[in-house]
Amino acid sequence: MQRFVESHGRRGELAEALGFRLGGGRGKILLQLREGPVTLSQLAAANGLDAPYTTLIVDKLEAHDLVERRPHPDDRRRKLVTLTAAGHRAIETIDAILLRPPPAVGVLSDDDLDQLVRIFTRLLDADA
Repeated sequence: MQRFVESHGRRGELAEALGFRLGGGRGKILLQLREGPVTLSQLAAANGLDAPYTTLIVDKLEAHDLVERRPHPDDRRRKLVTLTAAGHRAIETIDAILLRPPPAVGVLSDDDLDQLVRIFTRLLDADA
């Protein structure tokens, strides 16, 4: 399983399409922002990170024009992190790459695919 996953990794393809790597938590935080603006402290808490590291991640995303900080409407001391138009386009690119199954899946029969879906569904349910 590990060999299959490693041989079908998409990190290089993502880096080429986006023009930078999504490591260091950047991808995870970028994708979390698709639900809407959140504060830095909310991002930190959701990811188990400290505030300075979360700020560093947001700084890097901001440097790529994927996010911006805006004043919080209820508290001027806080900032909301929100996606830019480029950030929305980046998420569309990420989704297009990550949601495309590896070519090797094409060799599976319909029964095999159904079984694979059932197995992954059980695994996901076990994590919930």
